[in-house]
Amino acid sequence: LIAIFGSCWSHEVVSDNDYGDDGGLYPFIGTNRETLEIIIGGGGGEAPAPSPEDCPPPPPPEPECPPPPSPPLPPPPPPPTPKPTPTPTPKPKPKPKPKPTPSPSPRPPSKCGYRSNNLCFENELLATSYRVIQKFKKLIKPDENSKRYTKTWNGANVCKYNGFKCDVRPDMKKRAVAAVDFNGAKLSGINGSLPLHDFIDGLTDLAIFHANSNNFTGTIPFIGTSKIKYLYEFDISNNKITDDFPMEVLRATELTFLDLRFNQLKGVVPATVFKLDLDVLFINNNNFRQRLPENLGDTPALYITFAYNKFTGPIPPSIGKAKNLLEVLFLNNELTGCLPYEIGYLQNATVFDVGTNKLTGPIPHSFGCLKKMELLNLAGNEFYGEVPEIVCRLPNLQNLSLSSNYFTQVGPACRDLVMKKKLNVKNNCILDLPEQRSKADCAMFFSRKLICDRKESFKWIPCMAGKNGFHSNSIEESEKKESTGSGSSSPCGRKESFKWVPCMEGENGYNSNSIEESEKKESTGSGSSPSSTTTNGVLKFG
Repeated sequence: LIAIFGSCWSHEVVSDNDYGDDGGLYPFIGTNRETLEIIIGGGGGEAPAPSPEDCPPPPPPEPECPPPPSPPLPPPPPPPTPKPTPTPTPKPKPKPKPKPTPSPSPRPPSKCGYRSNNLCFENELLATSYRVIQKFKKLIKPDENSKRYTKTWNGANVCKYNGFKCDVRPDMKKRAVAAVDFNGAKLSGINGSLPLHDFIDGLTDLAIFHANSNNFTGTIPFIGTSKIKYLYEFDISNNKITDDFPMEVLRATELTFLDLRFNQLKGVVPATVFKLDLDVLFINNNNFRQRLPENLGDTPALYITFAYNKFTGPIPPSIGKAKNLLEVLFLNNELTGCLPYEIGYLQNATVFDVGTNKLTGPIPHSFGCLKKMELLNLAGNEFYGEVPEIVCRLPNLQNLSLSSNYFTQVGPACRDLVMKKKLNVKNNCILDLPEQRSKADCAMFFSRKLICDRKESFKWIPCMAGKNGFHSNSIEESEKKESTGSGSSSPCGRKESFKWVPCMEGENGYNSNSIEESEKKESTGSGSSPSSTTTNGVLKFG
């Protein structure tokens, strides 16, 4: 079985498997987003013919009359006669042999529904696919990798060719080539060129095209729904496809799985790709260079990877609308700006990775709403301030990577994760922890003007108090009243690093005023930057 992420269809299944088909390759529209399993290999073979022991011979014929009785006294020897039991009888008239008991038998030869190339095909769809495959075969370099496939590409039974699967096309009720599975085949061209043109666009009955890890070259031909009606999975990852983003895929409106990873694509990803009804969008490890499209959140996808490109600009706030997202990877790009609090709306997400970019600002407290988050990577950026305790208390968190930033404080919940080796805060500005940046390095960073737009939104926790969310300034006021009665600081001496969240359920919430005050000074121009004097009365830089 091959499990394919994100397919969302029920399928037309061939009623019997005598033909070795892989029934269920063609989709029906309108079902749930689930994992599709494709059976590779088809039918279960032919039943053996019955053995002679399974068919008893017919009974002997009854005698016409009984033999004469024996004399009472021993007479002279009579003339030779047959033995008393049984006596010979005249041969009966020949009777037709009884038919054997009905049992499974080998599949009869297919009817010749269409004759072409001196071969007899079941229908014209298979005859057309045969011609396309034979033309493609001539372009393939004959080596050990390719021979595993091409050695079977002979004769009219196209559905038995390695790498090709058949099913009954729903609108024509005829068998057709419904899937190509070349994953890991390592096919190459004779002269170094192995184009997709005149191959995939010639197989117009396709529903699935998987060709991961080959050496296809050139560009992607027209694969729009007007030509390939049922195409819903397209994987050309880890090949040598060049040119700009293949606009042709935008016309394949039935696509649910689009994988263009590890190619040499460049230019701009059109905003309309986020309008496609995709479950999976993999475009990582190419050369796309642009700002992230503002409508990114329009996608219904479950999995998106932008990693290892040259995307710039901030992550757009619209990402909060992409509530189906389970995993999103932005790592190793050139993203800038501050994280939008709307990321906190991705409450089904298990993986969020923005590592190795140029992002800055504090961690939004809305990240405390990511209850299903397992892997959160913010390493290798310019984030600063206090690590919110609410993030370190996420119930399913297995790996929180914050290394190589400029964080200044971590509270007890975060320190507990450090001890459990679930949180990496190395190479920051938390000077009472080991393996941190130097004071001079931290002072230089904080001497810069650090401003994020919508700074009040960093305290917004949308999952804590109904549809209006919870702005946690209220807890600051209560903390101030409690701590100023005697003028003493908190028992641990670092009150600002402990933002109390009583089980995260009360009217009050969790917040930090340390970043707010430093940002006020920076944005108003009054006072000195936190790097030049004291950060919350705890850490001094410069």
